[in-house]
Amino acid sequence: MIEIKSRGELEAMRAAGIVVARTLALVSEAVKPGISTAELDEIAEQSIRDAGAIPSFKGYHGFPASICASVNEQVVHGIPAASQVLAEGDLISIDCGAILDGWHGDAAVTVSAGAMRPEDKALSEATRASMYAGAEALVPGARLSDVSHAIEQSILASARANGVKYGIIKDYGGHGIGTEMHMEPFLSNYGKPGKGPRLVTGMAIAVEPMLTLGGNKTAELDDGWTVVTLDESRAAHWEHSVAITDDGPWILTAPED
Repeated sequence: MIEIKSRGELEAMRAAGIVVARTLALVSEAVKPGISTAELDEIAEQSIRDAGAIPSFKGYHGFPASICASVNEQVVHGIPAASQVLAEGDLISIDCGAILDGWHGDAAVTVSAGAMRPEDKALSEATRASMYAGAEALVPGARLSDVSHAIEQSILASARANGVKYGIIKDYGGHGIGTEMHMEPFLSNYGKPGKGPRLVTGMAIAVEPMLTLGGNKTAELDDGWTVVTLDESRAAHWEHSVAITDDGPWILTAPED
């Protein structure tokens, strides 16, 4: 079953999304050489709890932190650690979730400690652009795979423009969101259009493409969480929670105006 929300429920999700947006802004600002990912996690948890919300991730199937902090070849689900200290040029994807009044917000950004390498910047921008392409495809009457196709086509366009071939992570993707963090449907980041369930007003879906500078094969580390690229190529991850409305897509985790 895909959860359908009322306008008031989507507005409650927007409130949770604002908590996530504020938290990601604070954590991103703190990213610099010499800071540990555990320190970033502390900033995130304090921000979420100060807003009267609960970290979605902490305790989720045993996950021990309030953010996922994935560095360089880590794609997603990186566990923050005091021993993981960022160095100049490290690429870090920060995934954050918050629960406010029973509703979830979930978003991710990719930033750099210090100056971002040109190829990393292009990778991150390609990932971010594909996220927005997917968000724009979330309209009533479309099919779910239309969104997947829009994401993939944006990636391919960026690859042509940049003269590179990006690896599209296929084992992970977007998801429904609302009264739970991960709900139906699963949203692939590639595929042919015209397939899957019909999109209707009131659905909310987290769009989250993940790209690499190499291949798309991944492995999970022994910690049971951290996903890395097999070829050790760097990865980027961007995500927004988006509602389908009669007035067009509503990005619930966008920063406040």
